Amino acid sequence: MAAIPSPGAQVVVHVTGKVKKPGIVLLPIGSRVADAVNAAGGVKSGGSGALNLARKLVDGEQIVVGAPGVPGALGGAPVAPAPGPIAAQPEVIDLNTASAGQLDALPGVGEVLAARIVEYRQAHAGFRSVAQLRDVTGIGDRKFADLRDRVRV
Repeated sequence: MAAIPSPGAQVVVHVTGKVKKPGIVLLPIGSRVADAVNAAGGVKSGGSGALNLARKLVDGEQIVVGAPGVPGALGGAPVAPAPGPIAAQPEVIDLNTASAGQLDALPGVGEVLAARIVEYRQAHAGFRSVAQLRDVTGIGDRKFADLRDRVRV
């Protein structure tokens, strides 16, 4: 980066997965996923995945490069609730793109468990199925039953 933008004029994102230099990157507001991937050294071989490289970045998000999943799901914006009555349709979030704050907002998930979910995602290059939540320390059968309809991969 040539110059550091003034505070508030930048986004901070975490780029992980199949990139050459995973980690935190600071980019100007209005930057795109492609800019974040380039700032992380570019994609390693076999890591293209289903990223929308043209999507604008959101401050605090995580970009997982090369994680398996549904095309268009990785690196996408948080999923909006389905149409219908607000109370009847809870928001469904993507395990591979949700921030720790979004995970913390799920029923029965606090700050510590949200951090464990993010750590699991980073260690395993993303979730390949919702059932993998059971592999996260602190998620048993009951908690999984509460979460499985609120998340997707």
